[in-house]
Amino acid sequence: MSDTDIKPRPGTKPRTQRPKLHKVILVNDDFTPREFVVKVLMGEFRIAEAQAHKVMITAHRKGSCVVSVYPQDVAETKAARAIEAGQQKGYPLLFTTEPEE
Repeated sequence: MSDTDIKPRPGTKPRTQRPKLHKVILVNDDFTPREFVVKVLMGEFRIAEAQAHKVMITAHRKGSCVVSVYPQDVAETKAARAIEAGQQKGYPLLFTTEPEE
């Protein structure tokens, strides 16, 4: 053996990287009733009624609003289920996802 053998440090553990988070965004439309949007937010995203109302009003006034932040697969699933709930009632309810910066 040579004097320059490299040995791993004892006790070092590989770190796992956290999954990148994605924002779920509610996009305003002029056709979906406000009460329905609040119900979807409460049901799918588990938001209290007062907070769901604030999110809905913010999206109405500004055009869109971040609902919540999740790992990518969860965000996409929740957005798809919320859109599907709107489609079942005939509303053009839209949620999008995008990476959090």
